[in-house]
Amino acid sequence: MATPTAIPQAPAEPADDSVRGRAIRLGLIGSILIVIGGAGAGATLRFDPLLSNTVLGIWRYGHGKMLASTSVYVGVALLVWAWIKLARAIKANVVDVRGMWRAVAAWVAPLVIAPPLFTKDPYIYLAQGALANAGFDPYTDGPSRLLGPMSENVAEVWQHTPSPYGPLFIILLKSVVALTGTNIMLGVILIRLLMVSGLVLVCAALPGLCRHLGGRPEMALWLVAVNPLILIHLVAGAHNDLLMIGLLCSGTLFILNRQHLFGFALVGAAFAVKATAAVVLPFLVWVWMAHRKDSSRVGSFAITAGVGAAIVVAVFGGFTLLAGVDLGWIGALDGNAIVDLWLSLPTLAGKLATSVIGIFADVNPADVVNVARLCGWVALVGVIVWLWWKARHGGPIAIRNAALALLATVLLSSVTFAWYFSWPLVLAAAFALPARRIAVIGGVSIFLILYTYPDGDTVQNNWPMTAVAIAVAVFVGMKLRRVLTSREPVTRIR
Repeated sequence: MATPTAIPQAPAEPADDSVRGRAIRLGLIGSILIVIGGAGAGATLRFDPLLSNTVLGIWRYGHGKMLASTSVYVGVALLVWAWIKLARAIKANVVDVRGMWRAVAAWVAPLVIAPPLFTKDPYIYLAQGALANAGFDPYTDGPSRLLGPMSENVAEVWQHTPSPYGPLFIILLKSVVALTGTNIMLGVILIRLLMVSGLVLVCAALPGLCRHLGGRPEMALWLVAVNPLILIHLVAGAHNDLLMIGLLCSGTLFILNRQHLFGFALVGAAFAVKATAAVVLPFLVWVWMAHRKDSSRVGSFAITAGVGAAIVVAVFGGFTLLAGVDLGWIGALDGNAIVDLWLSLPTLAGKLATSVIGIFADVNPADVVNVARLCGWVALVGVIVWLWWKARHGGPIAIRNAALALLATVLLSSVTFAWYFSWPLVLAAAFALPARRIAVIGGVSIFLILYTYPDGDTVQNNWPMTAVAIAVAVFVGMKLRRVLTSREPVTRIR
């Protein structure tokens, strides 16, 4: 009897392509919805040439704005869902580094053309660049010195606040304004593109950092590069923190690779964007020391620290000369202390103490908060010094303690914005983190997104919305923990 002929079948789609493709498409749809909704619910211009005085203007008011806000939050939900799907695919070993880079490109691309989302800071940046180009000192003058659209779109609370940013960032802002003039929409897009270059640096550096620190490159990129917190607050928000952390993690990688001079130069450039990068520098001295044959000698430490400091000073000084400014940014570092955000532990403690003390005696709330903030600074110095000394043997422990020092800086500073948590995350992600900790990071990331409205205001005085943000964060954290600890086969991933 003849043997039946097998029916030829088309080759099955590779599991990694189908799983990754579904997640990327879902996240892309989410990003597009965020951009569409952001045109009405984001931090839009007071006079928008695309929407104002046209029929499309209904997208910014009444029921139109409600629909726009719904579009933003649906887009965020889809982005988070896609993020969880990618985590499941990584757990099943069906997504590699190239796949993660594709996800980054697809999810970031639509956000490039969005108006500022969940913040108004890009308008402040443009005003500071305009100040510098007009001959004013951005370290002593606020946007109120300007007339017209460059200042009128800046929030009132920041109208008289000088710039707290480094000279490299001032150079970039001056260049943007020189190219775009008073075209604010184009200026925002150009600033965002410059900040996205920081994300490119992160994507390029994280796999190398993982080789030194023991993490899995795909998971590190998932934790940082496609984290909705980073995409929404740093990419859509166009915050300069993205450029700072890109330069910071790149410089750290060069130092771990024993290319110390160039590494310290990159970290110096990060410091010239935002002063926070300076927290990591003392820890990187220990890394360099561990690479020396005479690492136990005091003289060797003095030489290493001196050379590292000289490189940073030279880089920072060069950018200062190019920017045509001085060191006035140092005095402006506490300019954002005029806002009270409960993400800062000292500020939260001061607010709670005011409520308790107020039961028994009259008290000036500002005085109590200021005392709590001073205690926070003292505690921060003690924590950083302790972490630095514990890291004296260099190697991965120095980088781990640098990440912890950045986390302490976020929590104990007088003012903490949601996107500040990206500072420690970019270094911590390169370590082999347990599933429970990754789940906590995921849940906190989602809470930090929902802590701010699309137009930049915070929800901290809206208790129902705060409760919703906490509930969603807990749900996402629990979902991630199940995903990262499950033994579900790849064939069931959908």
